[in-house]
Amino acid sequence: MTDYVKIFEGNFIIVQLIKTRLEDIGINPVIKDENESGRLSGFAGARLPEVFVHESEVDKALPIIESINNETEA
Repeated sequence: MTDYVKIFEGNFIIVQLIKTRLEDIGINPVIKDENESGRLSGFAGARLPEVFVHESEVDKALPIIESINNETEA
């Protein structure tokens, strides 16, 4: 995944919102959620899900992250 950049790490609900908004503008993010894979295999984890996008899409994705951060802080 060397061509991908982590743009967010946080709670599951916000990650899902980011995913939806990115897909709405044509970006297909990669969600890495070690908690979910750990839960399925019987292990509990304390890692937060992460959102990655291709490095060529970072400039389009960051305003979405900023917008969602502003919404959730209000």
